[in-house]
Amino acid sequence: MPSGPRSALVTGVGRRRSIGAALALGLAGDGWDLGLSYWTPYDDRLGYERTPADPEAVAAQCRALGRRVVLLPGDLADVATPARLVDAAVSELGTLSALVMSHGESVDSSILTTSVQSWDRHFAVNARAVWLLVKAFAEQLPAGPVAPGEVQGRIVALTSDHTAGNTPYGASKGALDRIVVAAATELADRGVRANVINPGPIDTGWMTDEIRAMGVAETPAGRLGTGRDTADLVRFLLSDEGSWINGQLLHSNGGFNTG
Repeated sequence: MPSGPRSALVTGVGRRRSIGAALALGLAGDGWDLGLSYWTPYDDRLGYERTPADPEAVAAQCRALGRRVVLLPGDLADVATPARLVDAAVSELGTLSALVMSHGESVDSSILTTSVQSWDRHFAVNARAVWLLVKAFAEQLPAGPVAPGEVQGRIVALTSDHTAGNTPYGASKGALDRIVVAAATELADRGVRANVINPGPIDTGWMTDEIRAMGVAETPAGRLGTGRDTADLVRFLLSDEGSWINGQLLHSNGGFNTG
């Protein structure tokens, strides 16, 4: 694990049945203090399994592991929210040494059925907010240059390979990939490591029985992924042992749809 202060901002932690919740619990178990970002109106709009108390329940589980936790609600479609979340986390926890982005706007639509408003919101949340979060995270780190090999900050973002039938989501996640991979080079003088994870199909409440069966059939590992699977890889990337991995888009998906 990294030495010194270990505070991380994790986005997308609005539901207990989510990858974000698994990330928070995994990192808390590794000794990270956490800022947990979420946006209840989006979770309400999706209609997936949740209760209004879910964010606090996740925070309570992390606190039970001995960690400091601050809950940070905010709409990432608002251009001012990313910097505000980082500032609030720093105010409560001190300098952040990790940024983990598992938030997303995802509403199925195609080239012919997507509205301009939906397109713009997908890119605001999935691409612009990622850029602004990365920017604010980098700006709160000590200015470089760092000693060769020194790591001051770690960034991990979750992406997807969705395309047809989910066009604005897939396109905006493609933009996310480029932003985070660019950070590995552009922020190298600040000692930042940045990677993207494609976790494959993980049932966080959105799958039908038909989709589950199809996902298992197309996964050589013989099962669907879990939030814990993704959390374990994030934990490794945020550790000293994972610091050689940088600027990568990693597929952690059991071999899903490898053909």
